[in-house]
Amino acid sequence: MGLNGSGAVVVGGANGIGRAIAEAFAESGAIVAIIDRSEAVATTALAISAFGIKADVTDYSAMQAAVSSIKSAFEATPIVHVVYAAGMGSGKFGFPFWNLSPADWPRVLDVNLMGAVNTAHAFVPQLLEGKTGSIAFIASIAGQIGSQTDPPYSAAKAGIINFAMCAAKDLAPYGIRVNSVCPGMIQTDLNRSVFQAWNDRQPEDAKMTYEEWGASKVKTVAPLGRWQQPGEIAALCVYLASKHGINITGQTLNVDGGQVMHW
Repeated sequence: MGLNGSGAVVVGGANGIGRAIAEAFAESGAIVAIIDRSEAVATTALAISAFGIKADVTDYSAMQAAVSSIKSAFEATPIVHVVYAAGMGSGKFGFPFWNLSPADWPRVLDVNLMGAVNTAHAFVPQLLEGKTGSIAFIASIAGQIGSQTDPPYSAAKAGIINFAMCAAKDLAPYGIRVNSVCPGMIQTDLNRSVFQAWNDRQPEDAKMTYEEWGASKVKTVAPLGRWQQPGEIAALCVYLASKHGINITGQTLNVDGGQVMHW
């Protein structure tokens, strides 16, 4: 894939999809750093021989400090690939949207959208030095279809998709590519929280287990009728960073079993 020895950073890489992405980059020969606010960042970094930093993506100063720490740790290896995989939902069932209050929005927007913006601002100076590299934002199909399940989450992911296109245009003259990767239904803690928020609102005779709900929903919404896996998202991120993705920028790529089809 042409990634051997290159510097790659996964923001939100301690767990879930982010961890799968960090593992995939490490397996491809990249020198990997992980940034996450979770205590698990140290364990994950040790498991895949990566450099781990605990930092909150909503704190721009902390992200700038993380960049400095990574540059020092990587020594002569420049950072050339950045993946933003941090994210969170409101933890509530947002249909209709007035089931939520405006107070449910700021933290979701801060983590999902402003965290991505902070990451881009923090790392772009390093990428500009080498005039090469890539950024991938983990967005969601919810940002394309206006998912009513969690409006703050959907709006934030839509913002990421738009920001990625703006960044792709700005960075193209410097040989830096920017894309959005949109998972569909994946069995993560976030997906389970969506189910739980929905299930809590159901009458007793309509309640389901997570497994029952997921099996029914994925067959309804995805033409391929199966869950997507974190490793599939990771594989696309590695592909986009690799020599094979050299002519791909400003794109929104779905790994969703066919759930979103534009025509």
